[in-house]
Amino acid sequence: MLELPGMAKNRVGIIAPPSLELLAASGAITPAIAPEAQKVLRNTYMLLGMTLLFSSVTAGISMAVGLSQGMALILSLVGFGLIFVVNKTADSSNGLIAIFAFTGVMGAALGPMLNHYVALPGGPALVMQALGGTALVFFGLSAYALTTRKDFSYMGGFLMVGLLVAVVAMIANIFLNIPALSLTISAAVVMIMSGLILFDTSRIINGGETNYIRATVSLYLNIYNLFIHLLRLLSLGGGDD
Repeated sequence: MLELPGMAKNRVGIIAPPSLELLAASGAITPAIAPEAQKVLRNTYMLLGMTLLFSSVTAGISMAVGLSQGMALILSLVGFGLIFVVNKTADSSNGLIAIFAFTGVMGAALGPMLNHYVALPGGPALVMQALGGTALVFFGLSAYALTTRKDFSYMGGFLMVGLLVAVVAMIANIFLNIPALSLTISAAVVMIMSGLILFDTSRIINGGETNYIRATVSLYLNIYNLFIHLLRLLSLGGGDD
């Protein structure tokens, strides 16, 4: 008779079924998501969808009015400041106002970059490929994290170090302007953001993040940066940038 992990014989020699806790610990079954985590997940994905939609609207407006690169830089700095406002107000209703302000500003900041790529030969198709690739990566990794419910918290330190190195490299390349380095940085950021999607989704599932506004900000930034660097990667790979 096949014995599953955690099975034990009682006094009369009959094999007793293992407990659910032992099966979950051994990996024989996947543990269920706690009701509290399910609620955070549901609210996070709902808010994430709304903020992404709002960002796409503000990005479209920014493209239509021809926002300058200088203004986009200012908006990016404003958005960076709004991250702290969102985190500070995340436990109140003001957090919802703050997160829509943040995602609206960040969407508008994309306008000049999108106009640049759209103006290239085959640019619209390039942007659509980046959007499709971003959606595929996000849904695929989210589905993996939700299905397996693995704890990816061990990746946190590695991802933070990788992100710091990528930021330093990006700053250095502003002065060096080496195309090969740009390609390497974008590829690295795509990998880091993919890892962060697993990490942040895992934190929600396993109760590490219980505030859906903060969870939304984390996933939004992962998607935002994944899209930007996937677009750059595609354009650099095609020799269009």
